[in-house]
Amino acid sequence: QVQLVESGGGLVQAGGSLNLSCASSGSIFSINDMGWYRQAPGKQRELVATITSGGRTNYADSVKGRFTISRDNAKNTVNLQMNSLKLTDTAVYYCHAAVLRTTTPYAMNYWGKGILVTVSS
Repeated sequence: QVQLVESGGGLVQAGGSLNLSCASSGSIFSINDMGWYRQAPGKQRELVATITSGGRTNYADSVKGRFTISRDNAKNTVNLQMNSLKLTDTAVYYCHAAVLRTTTPYAMNYWGKGILVTVSS
């Protein structure tokens, strides 16, 4: 009933910037926490940034000061502005949302399919 779709990935040079967007659709009443996670080749998935419905943010130490997460509660979207990109930022980035649906079960976690970000030298 709920889908998350990421967009904005691609190839960028080290030191450059990229903006990721995540659009949600379906039987959504509201969304609590939203966030971005990433998985590099051969590594485990890790948290990048989260944001509450009230706008409180949390960042992984590796991206703090370089990435900015934001959301639009009216549109149920979340963005990730990535600046000063490094080679180690190369990964598949996944959108996550803790959703309150309009039908049972009401509280559900959803994940996007992921989008590739490649940082080159």
